[in-house]
Amino acid sequence: MTTIKSYVQENKERFINELFDLLKIPSISADPAYKNDILKTAEAIKISLEKAGCLKVEICKTPGNPIVYGDHIIDKNLPTVLVYGHYDVQPADPIELWDSPPFEPIIKKTETHPEGAIFARGACDDKGQLYMHVKAFEFMIQNKELPCNVKFMIEGEEEVGSSSLDWFVKRNQEKLSNDVILISDTGMISNDQPSITTGLRGLSYVEVEVTGPNRDLHSGLYGGAVANPINILTKMIASLHDENNHITIPGFYNKVIESTDEERKEMAKAPFSLDNYKKALDIEDVYGEKGYTTNERNSMRPALDVNGIWGGYIGEGAKTVIASKAYAKISMRLVPDQDPDEITDMFTKHFESIAPKSVKVKVTPHHGGHAYVTPIDNIGYKAANKAYTETFGVEAIPQRSGGSIPIVALFEKELKSKTILMGFGLDSDAIHSPNEHFGIFNYLKGIETIPLFYKYYVELFKNQNV
Repeated sequence: MTTIKSYVQENKERFINELFDLLKIPSISADPAYKNDILKTAEAIKISLEKAGCLKVEICKTPGNPIVYGDHIIDKNLPTVLVYGHYDVQPADPIELWDSPPFEPIIKKTETHPEGAIFARGACDDKGQLYMHVKAFEFMIQNKELPCNVKFMIEGEEEVGSSSLDWFVKRNQEKLSNDVILISDTGMISNDQPSITTGLRGLSYVEVEVTGPNRDLHSGLYGGAVANPINILTKMIASLHDENNHITIPGFYNKVIESTDEERKEMAKAPFSLDNYKKALDIEDVYGEKGYTTNERNSMRPALDVNGIWGGYIGEGAKTVIASKAYAKISMRLVPDQDPDEITDMFTKHFESIAPKSVKVKVTPHHGGHAYVTPIDNIGYKAANKAYTETFGVEAIPQRSGGSIPIVALFEKELKSKTILMGFGLDSDAIHSPNEHFGIFNYLKGIETIPLFYKYYVELFKNQNV
């Protein structure tokens, strides 16, 4: 009998090479210029699912990028696991900060990954973690160890808000019916200490535009007499936080549930070194809302950040102009009970209200989503913990994440099932940044651990329904 561990070792090189082929395709969803690469990646995922053993695979058209659906139904009386992932990736900019080309994957050893890590855009988010599930499924099919039904739903718009996924899920509830949803698009504490993400922050993402004069002006002839949109925009943004880094939008905290002392004590049990955190980021000190720890600030508290700001002349040399317009992209990370639509509306009204009469303000909402929390008494969580414990030799720690996966709340609302977030990435893997990477150890350990989730989930499911 072939064990999952021996299967992974025997097929290690093939697993890595197949992932390399996927990573070479620049499936950037934010840029329409990469539309053909999006379609090429969807086809590659379809072929991979077919080869792994799915009985049915199809590329489903949506108003946007296609969704790849596959399934292997063995007995309708058995539970069904729905695996979600995304094949699109973030833009690679700024390219000049990459040590190697972002779509030419390469393995390099690092201090964190002495066995080597795969450097490429999408290596960890989410192609590497998605492909773990395909190879874990392949093992279960090849060795006749698939204990339940499985469905795959792989989308191509996660990095731009998953708008077509909402459309698809609402129209395919029977096709997507399941007992639990399994996602690997998060991380864990370390390679020695696994963790299971039990909470995600929500998101409200907007773009703001500040307009002053009807054209760019000579800064000598008009400077000091006409409103400069860039100056005003930066003042408006600065006013969104007070001296304690508390967000100043009226009503912003109305629905924020304060964590109890007991909850904060439990969270503080997770291994964390503030010195190592600062060292990894090359910063002298941390920053944030007064009265909270770093781990609380980046997971259980809301936040507001400027993600991009531009306007005026930014080319070589000097050009003395007062720009007609200035822009910024702003994200607000939300916690349970904060409604993204309400927050977007609050932001819009507040931002318009603080603008001087010398400029006009336009706020354009982009995408958003609700926060999400998974209870640790759920059998899906218990199955994931047993799986991690077996492969890592230590129990997983429940941990809230500061990131957002808006579709998780959508799944619970529309499909009425809980989501288990089994991430294998690390905070140091530089997702969304230059030199994104994913450890070889993490990739293979994920393939080794996922089949155990299926095994223990079915056992717990049967016991629950005796």
